[in-house]
Amino acid sequence: MGDEDPWLGRDKLYHVLFCFSLTLFFSTLANLTRYPFLRRHSIWIGSIASLFAGAAKEVADELGFFRSAGASSRDAVADIVGVLIGGFVLSLVKRCSRPNYNHVTDQNRGISLV
Repeated sequence: MGDEDPWLGRDKLYHVLFCFSLTLFFSTLANLTRYPFLRRHSIWIGSIASLFAGAAKEVADELGFFRSAGASSRDAVADIVGVLIGGFVLSLVKRCSRPNYNHVTDQNRGISLV
């Protein structure tokens, strides 16, 4: 199993990139809805949907729908790594794109309309 399913093989890179992109895609879809709950939890929703897609791909591999050696725990680990990287990138983007409310309130403190 070690030689047939290497940790640093091309297949693992595909799994990481697949789950990374799906995390970004599903999170963006959740963020574009009109429902605040979905927008607030868009990173979690994108990550969970991506994990489900990765698990479905592994089940399909095991059932023989794709030309592969079957399901692999290493593929599942690569899927999780892709989701974690995607969630981290989305968290950074979300944190950097927040408006700085402290700066705005500091400017308005000097003005009093009383």
